[in-house]
Amino acid sequence: MKTKLSARSSPATSITCNPISIYQNQENMNTKTTLITICVVITISSRLRGAATNTSVVVDLDGNQLQANTKYYILPTRHGGGGLALSIRDRRDPCPPNVMQETDGASVGLSLKIFPADGKAEIDLQSDLNLAFMAATICVQRTVWRLGESDWSTGRRYVRSDGVVGRPGAETVRNWFKIEGSGQGYKIVYCPSVCSACRVECGVVGVYVENGRRWLALGGQPLFIAFKKGNHSSWN
Repeated sequence: MKTKLSARSSPATSITCNPISIYQNQENMNTKTTLITICVVITISSRLRGAATNTSVVVDLDGNQLQANTKYYILPTRHGGGGLALSIRDRRDPCPPNVMQETDGASVGLSLKIFPADGKAEIDLQSDLNLAFMAATICVQRTVWRLGESDWSTGRRYVRSDGVVGRPGAETVRNWFKIEGSGQGYKIVYCPSVCSACRVECGVVGVYVENGRRWLALGGQPLFIAFKKGNHSSWN
C-alpha cells in the first residue's frame, strides 16, 4: 500500500513562481535560467522540510512514499547544479563512469531505480539500498552505484558505477547506500549494514568541484536532495 503524507505542514502552497514576472527587464538568458532554478529550489525545499525530518519513510515531491523498482530523478534542494548522471572523470581510468551532478541547474539528469536489501516495495529511511541509473554507457557496464576505493591522485572515495543489485554481503558491501532525512531535504550516506563482519568507512555523500565539474564522493560540499517521480525532462 502506498503511503501519502499530508502536505498541510508544508509552506509550498504559499510559494508562487511566475516566469513572466521573473523575466521582466532581464536581457541575459543565463540570468533568467538562474532565477528560475532558484525559484524551483525554494519550492522543493519547502515541500520536503517537514517530511524529511518527521517521518521514517522517504517521500517524493508529490508526498508519496518512494516505491522500489520505480523511476525517480534525484534533484538538489539548494541552488548549485542540477540532477545526477554518469560521466568519465579521469580519461586514464574511464570505466566504470563516475556519478556526477549536472552543472546546468535546469537539467534533471538521469532517472534511477531504488532496490532495498530487505525486498520491501516501499523505501524507508536508513534502509540499505541499491541505486541504479536507467541508462547505457560506452563502458557497457552496469549502472548500479558503487563506492570506489581511494583515488590515487586525490585520496577521495568517489561514487562510481558497475555495482550489482541484491546479493547483500561482504562481496557487495560497497554497493549499498542509505537515505537520511535533514532539515533541508534528504541526503545520501554510505554506511552499509548488510555485512556485520565488514569494516567500512561511513560518511555522507557530497560533491567535490574539480575543473568546473561536480563529482559525488564521501565528504565534500553537502548535497541535499529531493526525489521526483516519472519520465520528466525538465523541472516542471
